[in-house]
Amino acid sequence: MAHSGAAEVFTEEQEALVLKSWNVMKKDAANLGLKLFLRIFEIAPSATRLFSFLRDSDVPLDKNPKLKPHAMSVFVMTCESAVQLRKAGKITVRETTLKRLGANHFKYGVANEHFEVTRFALLDTIKEAVPDMWCPEMKAAWGEAYDQLVAAIKEEMKPVPSA
Repeated sequence: MAHSGAAEVFTEEQEALVLKSWNVMKKDAANLGLKLFLRIFEIAPSATRLFSFLRDSDVPLDKNPKLKPHAMSVFVMTCESAVQLRKAGKITVRETTLKRLGANHFKYGVANEHFEVTRFALLDTIKEAVPDMWCPEMKAAWGEAYDQLVAAIKEEMKPVPSA
């Protein structure tokens, strides 16, 4: 489903749920990011081939020195963009970052099913991180925020014009 701009309205209630859970998860973002990626690779083992630093490594995934910082930055960016969504009315990742993300996801052959797996793994990771807060409304809020971020990335998924 193609979104342009803020197709769906992100409500005040959704914002509150995302914010409340992010405030709890923030301090453990490095571990939660790693959990997210380990969950992705558990569901879709072939996804490791999308990462050059994993392809040629025989180190166990959870010990790979490059995976944790990458995973943390993805998790933090996803959560921070969710928190800003209502205030800004759109995804607030810097345009240069979005362009880079789009180009990289294009270059490495990231497909729709990868985004789907990541969505499932993200919701699972958050549910595990804040079990007492988790409810259908929170799931819907995080799902909507993720969908809008992915829509913004997909709009930039094209080859980079060669200079």
